[in-house]
Amino acid sequence: MEIMPKDPVMLMSFINMKLRDEYRTLEDFCVAYCLDEAKLKSQMEASGFQWMPDIRQFR
Repeated sequence: MEIMPKDPVMLMSFINMKLRDEYRTLEDFCVAYCLDEAKLKSQMEASGFQWMPDIRQFR
């Protein structure tokens, strides 16, 4: 399994790329990487990124 980036900007880019190329939903991504979806959203929000479900991206 790939190691996720620690830098918040790189992490946002990594997640968005995976959602674009490999996973249909954020839930699918979280299951594949053994992550808690609520915690991931909270972590990303703390870094200034908001989950936008309509476009399936963090921005």
